Amino acid sequence: MSRAKGFPENGELVVCTVTNVKNFGAFVTLDEYDGKEGFVHVRDVATGWVKYIRDFIREGQKIVCKVLGVDSSKGHIDLSLKSVNDHQKREKIQQWKNENKAEKLVEIIAERMSVPVDSAYELFANELLEAYETLYGAFESAVAYPEDFTEEFTGDWVDKFMEVAKENVTPPFVEIDGILEMASAAPNGVELIKKALVAGMKAADGAHAEITSIGSPRYRVVVVASEYKEAEDVMKRVTTKAMNELTASGGIASLKRESK
Repeated sequence: MSRAKGFPENGELVVCTVTNVKNFGAFVTLDEYDGKEGFVHVRDVATGWVKYIRDFIREGQKIVCKVLGVDSSKGHIDLSLKSVNDHQKREKIQQWKNENKAEKLVEIIAERMSVPVDSAYELFANELLEAYETLYGAFESAVAYPEDFTEEFTGDWVDKFMEVAKENVTPPFVEIDGILEMASAAPNGVELIKKALVAGMKAADGAHAEITSIGSPRYRVVVVASEYKEAEDVMKRVTTKAMNELTASGGIASLKRESK
């Protein structure tokens, strides 16, 4: 169960469980906010005219809604189902699942430390929520950047945290690619291209990058990193170095980006 307190903010996406469906709308509980009750008016269930509301929403269903308004004094939360697209729904559900997993991992850490779960939140989890906004983000960061994590945080809990993180969380990564077109009319053109590609790989400076031939004069460059900015920086270094190396010797080089 989520440990989020208080009320959601306007515009926030929330995971809900449908509890009661009426012709005029549906009552739901907010899974991330201690089961607080919200309401989806029939006009906010779907675009267009809704003849039979149960064609769109039913009891027991998990849905993702957008918060339209909150009256904390009365405990009213107005929600919209139609304002959430499929991409937002998938992303929010995955985030919710990740956070549920992270909370279970905190329970495992508390057990290994022989302390109550509430004490684990007081010792480290609340601090990590402040720093990373989500618990799962803290676990991902610990696995992806262990040295940075252990430098930033100290305490008897850190070793257990790192242990559980490595056992249960896969480091996040993104993959981007591009096509280098390399040509040289020089007698030793093949060697010049090879030299340029080797220089490009060296510019990766230890980052995860690969260059493979997909049929002369085309070469695929693939970069894997923990986040897009880092991947783009590596891609720029590798391809710029390779192209500059070849053009300096009279060759022709260009880069075409492809969507993964």
